[in-house]
Amino acid sequence: MDWAGWALFGLVATAVLTAALITAQLAGLTRLDFPLVLGTFVTEDPDRARVVGFFIHLCAGQGFALGYAATFALLHRATWWIGALLGTVHVGIALTVLLPLLPGVHPRMASQRAGPASTAVLEPPGLFGVNYGIQTPAVVAVVHVFYGVVLGLLLRAH
Repeated sequence: MDWAGWALFGLVATAVLTAALITAQLAGLTRLDFPLVLGTFVTEDPDRARVVGFFIHLCAGQGFALGYAATFALLHRATWWIGALLGTVHVGIALTVLLPLLPGVHPRMASQRAGPASTAVLEPPGLFGVNYGIQTPAVVAVVHVFYGVVLGLLLRAH
């Protein structure tokens, strides 16, 4: 397995993905502020949460990059299109399973069933993250497929 590539390129691909998500949010393409969502697991302060969430996302991205590297090693092949395919699977699971489950474990996120008495500060993302804007699924899909392409191009299969 390409351990050096995983350590470096996993970090690069995750930083690019996170920066692209932040840029899309600041450009008004989505209201999803994923560093904020992740960081508010740890702290209530939104400014600190964004910083903490950025680093949590970098760590999670390294974990996913390890899975991509292991897949490339098992297939004895690393290509952009295999990376894109893995990115498609990755984003499919993220949008249909992980995001909708978040309200069940996030201490500061309302659930779909939360009533007016809820004191949660974050709204639930909903299926495909559409509660954060109709373009959210497309934005999230594009950046995750690009993440896979980058890893497919930069990692060696060994």
